Amino acid sequence: MATVILTVAGSLIGGPVGGAIGAMIGNSIDREVLFRPKGREGPRLTELRVQTSSYGTQIPKLFGTMRVAGSVIWATDLIEHRSKQSGGKGRPSVTNFSYTASFAVALSMRRILGVGRIWADGKLLRGAAGDFKTRCGFRLYLGGEDQQPDPLIAAAEGIAMTPAHRGLAYAVFEDLELADFGNRIPSLSFEVIADADALPAGRIAAELSAEMLMAPEATVLLAGFAASGASVRAAVETLAGAAGGWFRAEARALTLLSGAGVALPLSDAAVGDAQGGRGRRDIAAAEAAPRTLTLAYYEPARDYQAGVQRAVRPGAGMREARMELAAAIDATGARAMAEAALMRFDLERERRTLALPWRALGTRPGERVTIAGAPGTWRVDRWRLENMVVLLECVAVAPATPAGEASGGRVLPAPDLAIGDTAVHAFELPPLGALATVPQLAIAAGGTGPGWRNAAFLLSTEGESWVPAGASAMPAVLGQIVTPPGGAPAHLADRIHTILVELANGAMLLDDTDDAGLAAGGNLAMVGDELLQFAQAVPLGGRRWALRGLWRGRRATEPGIGSQVAGDRFVLLDAESLTMIDLPLQTIGGVARALAQGARDEEAAEAQAQIRGVALVPPAPVHLRARLLPDGTTEIRWVRRSRNGWDWIDGVDAPLGEETERYRILLTDPAGEISTIETSESRIALSAETRFATRAVGVRQIGAHGLSPSTILELPDPGEA
Repeated sequence: MATVILTVAGSLIGGPVGGAIGAMIGNSIDREVLFRPKGREGPRLTELRVQTSSYGTQIPKLFGTMRVAGSVIWATDLIEHRSKQSGGKGRPSVTNFSYTASFAVALSMRRILGVGRIWADGKLLRGAAGDFKTRCGFRLYLGGEDQQPDPLIAAAEGIAMTPAHRGLAYAVFEDLELADFGNRIPSLSFEVIADADALPAGRIAAELSAEMLMAPEATVLLAGFAASGASVRAAVETLAGAAGGWFRAEARALTLLSGAGVALPLSDAAVGDAQGGRGRRDIAAAEAAPRTLTLAYYEPARDYQAGVQRAVRPGAGMREARMELAAAIDATGARAMAEAALMRFDLERERRTLALPWRALGTRPGERVTIAGAPGTWRVDRWRLENMVVLLECVAVAPATPAGEASGGRVLPAPDLAIGDTAVHAFELPPLGALATVPQLAIAAGGTGPGWRNAAFLLSTEGESWVPAGASAMPAVLGQIVTPPGGAPAHLADRIHTILVELANGAMLLDDTDDAGLAAGGNLAMVGDELLQFAQAVPLGGRRWALRGLWRGRRATEPGIGSQVAGDRFVLLDAESLTMIDLPLQTIGGVARALAQGARDEEAAEAQAQIRGVALVPPAPVHLRARLLPDGTTEIRWVRRSRNGWDWIDGVDAPLGEETERYRILLTDPAGEISTIETSESRIALSAETRFATRAVGVRQIGAHGLSPSTILELPDPGEA
């Protein structure tokens, strides 16, 4: 009689559905799906982490929550943006280029619930709160059968050429700013939530097999699973191996079993060595089983990075086995899975062959049995019918073992910092470096959250007309005044007053400096309309700082001393955090407005500045004094200042900083009439008659681009002197 052999293997990942079960099950399960020649056993771990854009790339079906790279299915060319930045006097302006891109990424061939975090080149692009760290538009399609084509793709390709991708979950990025990624599309990975909770491996296998596989018993819970590979069979075998299970043949399906359960007893009378003693016991050498087993998996606690757990058994042997499971599991569960698998390898070295009468024909492959005289539970691994004798080859079922504690290693997650809202300030600055030839607007931007990175600028100097002005520099340290500094002279260190400021977020810091640091320009801040420096910064908690040891009215901003009120701006000046924008000369006397919009802002933040050309004109002269000379004339003297020299060097005049040295003198008489005189010296002599008719003297330095502010000396009435 011909021999009929049915096999249900029960090894780890790969093998449980092999053989020729089709003869028993019939055609209820597609041979081409479940029983084609065995290929790869599901996806390797690296395949879920590397983004692809090749035709024919397999898109997984996702279960639970998984981190996947996805496949780019549509993209535009990079869009170039230009912005100009001042290069300073005698140097050309600098043109900066930035790029954006729009593209779509396929995530899952199964409907999902949503997307959590998104990583770009390993850094968080989207945080757990749904906040994007870089500006972009984002739309998510969940893979429903009623979803419509994406409007951006339809606009680019035409509605007739744009599929709706029903049944496919995918994400669309619109104008993603690429400056943070070297002006290229970054490698993305997504935390995809396909199901609300962890799922049993058996339930996942049943869905993949279109319910041609049943899983009535509890199986291991997987936080996530990515089903892909050469066939449905590959994915189902992977899941069976994860559960430590095997399949039992049914009339029209397969049943996934695992662990000890209800078993069919085989009595002593049924077991024997009839037909030539074909009932036997075989035990393979210890070296036949692996001594070490390594399980690779994805660990949710480590941002779904690949984790490894290793199990080692005592005894002889040098073989090593490796399992790769494209599933999300915690470290303890992975350790228990590895140890259970290693135990199964060791137990399955022993095989029992039972010779039973033909009446035991109904004992199915995969059936649990107990064997008289042999402890524990066994399962039928191979079934043979020879000459009306049923031969059952059985292997032991590993008992459940308690899971021990395990560690996934040190966790180094990408920081997920809140971005908050954008704060922006705009103001003119006197020259801090090279002399300017056009008005310059300084823009400083930061955020109310420590994760704020940058913002896009729009500028208006002509009413409602706005033009792009590039992007912000590094985040600025900024905030507002809580307690103003009050009045003080600009020529003395202010050791009396204290400024209380509140910074925009708690990650912003201020530092102390000494006199040498102050002399070198350290700790320079725009406080209201006054530039000042501070020596000590004392943290008070709650984002508040007390600033002491003040140098006031720096760079000829002494008119701003004492003008501050609570709520005015505080900006720490740093070349790396300031965006300097050249303005046309005709903007002097007008107002410049700046809009700044960060990645999280629903509306742009606005700031404005009165343009007076302070970087173009010399500072007002100082130290005006009058002296009566023996000949009856009155000498008025002053000290000029320069846009190009702020160091205090004894015995050395500041550099001129202008093409010529000239002054305009304004003489005011008792009636308020003003007469004008020009001179090339920092002095003027008034005759006795002119002095008698003068009540005030104003001095303005004539610069290459305009007049300095006026410094006024009040003269007493000669009749009262």
